[in-house]
Amino acid sequence: MREQRGLFQENETTQTPLAFEIRPSSLDEYFGQESIKRRIERLDFKRLPHIIFWGPPGTGKTTVAGILAEKAGLELFNFNAVMGGVNDLRKLIASAQELNKLEGKRSIIFIDEIHRFNKAQQDAILPYLEKGDFVLFGATTEYPQTALNRALLSRVQLWSLEMLKKEDLIKIIQRAVELRGLELTDEVVNFIADNNNGDARAALNQVEILEQNKDVIGELSFEQIKKQFLFSQRRYDKNSERHYDVISAFIKSIRGSDADAALLWLAVMLDGGEDPAFIGRRLIIAASEDVGNADPRALQIACDAHYATKQIGMPEARIPLAQATVYLARAPKSNSSYLAIDAALNHVRNAKTIEVPTHLRNHHPDKKNYKYPHSFENHWVEQKYHNEGSSFFQPGELGYERMQSDNLSKMKKG
Repeated sequence: MREQRGLFQENETTQTPLAFEIRPSSLDEYFGQESIKRRIERLDFKRLPHIIFWGPPGTGKTTVAGILAEKAGLELFNFNAVMGGVNDLRKLIASAQELNKLEGKRSIIFIDEIHRFNKAQQDAILPYLEKGDFVLFGATTEYPQTALNRALLSRVQLWSLEMLKKEDLIKIIQRAVELRGLELTDEVVNFIADNNNGDARAALNQVEILEQNKDVIGELSFEQIKKQFLFSQRRYDKNSERHYDVISAFIKSIRGSDADAALLWLAVMLDGGEDPAFIGRRLIIAASEDVGNADPRALQIACDAHYATKQIGMPEARIPLAQATVYLARAPKSNSSYLAIDAALNHVRNAKTIEVPTHLRNHHPDKKNYKYPHSFENHWVEQKYHNEGSSFFQPGELGYERMQSDNLSKMKKG
């Protein structure tokens, strides 16, 4: 296995992390990901496809790449898209091509965090894939359909890895404990397996902390060990798919009038370091899209919460955000305005230029035929305001929107 060399390469005196040291080299040592194992069993290793491994951190993407390279008998070149650019990658590709030319041996180039490459950088890989100069493996924690180019996606297989199950993490932890000669209680092992979001690397990092303090932990209770050395890994990355999943759950909880659920997802975002102003903007959208004119005050409260958030910052900003969240969740709901503008836009986009009726134009002889509503009873008069013959707005039956409909009906009856 050949490594990308660079500024951050480990020197010989650097202690190898436990997660790297016990990385499985065969499927027998690879716990979990049963669907991936089944795919490996069906592979033709003489015609290895280009593969993008997609999944959360610490689920074995790099490990699978290494196991496949070993089973296929191919040289594996490792490259990290964060630490190098296209020029560095071209040098690595040249090495792979030279190996093929001199020894007749094909290579795998494994690009970790391939989503960090921009469109132009991803495009630069395509000619090599077309010629089959090497097998491309990539790893990403981002949703491939949005993080990677369509041209690249059309040339690769997507292999999805899931968060590891608790029982799989326990096996991984126990293997590490045995290899390092540690003694950990079942309570400690279970706590680590329960609190690392299916991330083997994070779990092994906690095992390594305990190993470094093995002379101390033998004298401590489980509660003392937990308090002094262990912690719960809560997964939240503002640039990851979970970011979008959580904000989606937040908005849908508001829409579903579940204040408790909305507060829960708000807390998850705030705890994960989400930008409070971003949350405020989403509340403004929800106020118009999901509450609308059923309670017009919702938009004002959401705007006020966004303003307050920008003025006071965290941690106090959690309070106006929570207030607005609860108000929107408990308010009567209407999406009538949201549906109406989309219907009107769809009509406009599928129509010819829509002419303004002559009596409504700013300068036209028919302007004299315009009827000024305030000059009539109830400030309303029958009059055409467009010639399209279409209706876009369908009022809801809740809250202030219902009151508006009743008032408008009375006004038109005179």
